[in-house]
Amino acid sequence: MIAYINGTLAHKDPTFVIVEANGLGYEIHISLYTSTILPGVNEKVKLYTYQHIREDIQALYGFGETDEKQLFMDLISVSGIGPNTALVMLSTLPPVELRSAILMENVKAIQAIKGIGAKTAQRVILELRDKLKKAGITAQAIPNYRVAANPAREEALAALTTLGIAKPVAEKSIDAILKREGDNISVEQLIRLALR
Repeated sequence: MIAYINGTLAHKDPTFVIVEANGLGYEIHISLYTSTILPGVNEKVKLYTYQHIREDIQALYGFGETDEKQLFMDLISVSGIGPNTALVMLSTLPPVELRSAILMENVKAIQAIKGIGAKTAQRVILELRDKLKKAGITAQAIPNYRVAANPAREEALAALTTLGIAKPVAEKSIDAILKREGDNISVEQLIRLALR
């Protein structure tokens, strides 16, 4: 098992990176959350990894923080959730928010993640809620417009990042607008206001 890779970031894409270490280039799948905290290309990077091996595939999944890797490991322990689904979940909600949604039993927020249905969302909560509580993790106070997984917020965020705006900057701007304007704002208005 490869615990982490320390090397130079040779290529960076929103969903995967190539890290060069000792003359080898490792292709590593990452979440959008990890993508936003990574340094630029040709800079030093350390990714905590999980190596997934099946008869037809070998893949490396990387995380910028051990906290995110631990949540990934928790998620793939849930029946019906594989590494790719767990990565989508971590790309949709940052680890703190995903844990809070689980602890607060917010089925809607988890179900709003692409590819997660009601039964899977309930299974995630059922299987991980007590495990997180035993680990001493508590729900963070997150504004309702974030935990409710507002579809307008997600669409606007996707549009802004496609336009080249850094995800943390776009999130901060969108969240400030939602706090000021409320949940009933349209996607178009949200994008327009965020671009000002």
